Amino acid sequence: MITLLGRAAVLAAAAAAALAAAGAGAQGAAPLPRLVSQSGRHALLVDGAPFLMLGAQVNNSSNYAAALPEVWPVLDRIHANTIEIPIAWQQVEPREGQFDLSFLQTLLDQARAHDKRVVLLWFGTWKNTSPGYTPDWVKLDNRRFPRMKTRDGKDHGVLTPLSQATLAADRRAFVKVMEYLRDHDQQHTVVMVQPENETGSYRNPRDYGAEGNRLFAQPIPAVLAKRTGKRGTWAQAFGAQADRAFNTWYVASYVNAIAEAGKKAKPLPMYVNAALAGPSNVPDPDGVASGGPQQDVLDIWKAAAPSIDFAAPDIYDRKSANVIQYLDKYARPDNALMVPEIGNAREFARFFYAALGRGAIGYAPFGMDATGYFNFPLGAKSLDPATLDAIALPYATLAPIARDWARIAASRPTWGAAKPDDGAAVSTTLGAWKIAATWGEWQFGMREWTWLKADPAPWANEPVGGVAVAQLSDDEFLLVGDHARVTFSAASGEGMVVRVEEGGFKAGKWVMSRVWNGDQTDYGINLVDRPQVLKVKMGRYR
Repeated sequence: MITLLGRAAVLAAAAAAALAAAGAGAQGAAPLPRLVSQSGRHALLVDGAPFLMLGAQVNNSSNYAAALPEVWPVLDRIHANTIEIPIAWQQVEPREGQFDLSFLQTLLDQARAHDKRVVLLWFGTWKNTSPGYTPDWVKLDNRRFPRMKTRDGKDHGVLTPLSQATLAADRRAFVKVMEYLRDHDQQHTVVMVQPENETGSYRNPRDYGAEGNRLFAQPIPAVLAKRTGKRGTWAQAFGAQADRAFNTWYVASYVNAIAEAGKKAKPLPMYVNAALAGPSNVPDPDGVASGGPQQDVLDIWKAAAPSIDFAAPDIYDRKSANVIQYLDKYARPDNALMVPEIGNAREFARFFYAALGRGAIGYAPFGMDATGYFNFPLGAKSLDPATLDAIALPYATLAPIARDWARIAASRPTWGAAKPDDGAAVSTTLGAWKIAATWGEWQFGMREWTWLKADPAPWANEPVGGVAVAQLSDDEFLLVGDHARVTFSAASGEGMVVRVEEGGFKAGKWVMSRVWNGDQTDYGINLVDRPQVLKVKMGRYR
């Protein structure tokens, strides 16, 4: 039997072996960050060990040295350990063939000084489907860098993924960035890279130019046919979604070529992010970012882009049921779950726990800097104390144990829940034990008590509250959360909570600081307004 620590060691050893086989890294350098998978679970290895990214993404135009002083205090305030930040093609290659990587060096220096890891976002051919971050010499040359054609033969605003000239130019600039990281970031401050941003095109499902029409009439690629079980031309294979499936294949192939070239310079993990379609409907091809990695076309992306390690959802939907659906559809055995963008309004913070319980390797609210820009109504109206506190509380809870949680989640079952919009109780069964979370209760007493009058808890009707649980052994669980009451019971027969310990980890081993008992456990385990990490032991009468 492999122990918990043993399984983590297996993951780390596998990554080290792969790195050695690739011949990457100088002797004595830190191990290269890698994404590893085992039995349907995933881990991001940083410095050779599982790493949980408590991230924050800055605003789009905060990718300049002048903006960085407005970034770090916000990240520190919320206990983030990782910054997601753009680097744009327009700033890297302002004149064709002349490259400027000075911002990248400034970013590396300041991230190290502030003890933050970096996820680098490449804004190239696509940024929210737009070519806005391409250099001027690309924007203004529609002959060399053509845009997509609409059905009536007009130019659309998005660059076509069928252009080899655009691909070659974008790829060359991206490789320069990756070569700079290879030569100037041997400690691997940058742990992941996102090539392109929210790819695709709105209101134009594919390129309807002559080349697009020629390719569309051909049979779908053999590797896609094998992956999907579909055959024939695009129209025969995908019906009403054929235009979108076609664009998805060619966008994914384009991004794959960029990622593949970048990985030859430095093979960091690379992912793509999605401007989402509705969580359950088959989207209108004209109304969605056609070509992007939405949940219903992930198999096309997997077939077309093997150099992309995973696809990730950008979540701005405030409806709790929809958020849970997105998390479930991206948490796949063949796709690590990460939330690289989510709204920064107070009600979004609870979903951190739901992501954590689904094995997420990272999470990042968007717009986390003090430059004065707010994307309301997608996010918060302002980063006031209440908004920052909502994000800071779960991050502060996980920050001291982030490595330990990541190590455990790489090999043990986890579960997480966010308070639903209707406030309904949420539960699951892990092994022999049922775990339930309820919301909006004081720490003392029972909701059904009518003989003891009490005002409602201040948070009773607020969209706050979540829990995450990791199963340490058959009868032991690690529990984190806030604004929730958690109860453990036997899934069948009799059982009881034997012990609840508050504590943390030291050198990978649990260290208790005190035992909860009496009032602290008679009415469930109540996690409210401060960071608390608990170990719960269950048992049965003999």
